[in-house]
Amino acid sequence: MKQMLLALSPTPKQSFENFVVGQNIEAVHTLKQIISNELPIQFIYLWGNEGSGKSHLAHIASDHGFIIHDDVHLLDEPGQIELFNTYNKCKDSKQNMLVTGLYSPRQMKLRDDLATRLAWGVTYEVIGLSDEEKKLALLKHAEERGMKLNMDIIDYCLKYLKRDMPNLFSILEALDKWSLTYKRPITLPLLKEIIEANKI
Repeated sequence: MKQMLLALSPTPKQSFENFVVGQNIEAVHTLKQIISNELPIQFIYLWGNEGSGKSHLAHIASDHGFIIHDDVHLLDEPGQIELFNTYNKCKDSKQNMLVTGLYSPRQMKLRDDLATRLAWGVTYEVIGLSDEEKKLALLKHAEERGMKLNMDIIDYCLKYLKRDMPNLFSILEALDKWSLTYKRPITLPLLKEIIEANKI
């Protein structure tokens, strides 16, 4: 059991490489261009459902020096004023900033001055992967590693585990590593053993 604990890698660092783009091609391309200074844009606002990938992209932006502000939809009046002031400071210092929320700017009851700031840059809805897209991404990831993966394993992961792609990729990699190290076939019972050992 202790050996099995070693098989589970920590959730990998969030990057463009392990972000499954899905329907978010334009948003990802724009963020890459801003990071590489190919676009003279300071501000980007990302909105969408929980688990859609906003936080993943925000982590990438943070690693490249962006100021990050999550969950703008939760801000009370003082919080909105503070964010408004942060926008102004970033503009004056030419500092990039990425803000996230559940809703588009028009769907939120924000102060007019803050709503104006959200419109300063570019705005994208981040659309989460469908289960079918997640299955295809996991199968592709397994194929690239030379893993023989049955669909029952993927179905189990999507039903019972944390469903963000970096975590799911990490689980597959742990399963592959343990299978190779201890010469056991990749099966659903093996996955369940690793999950139980690691209290996932």
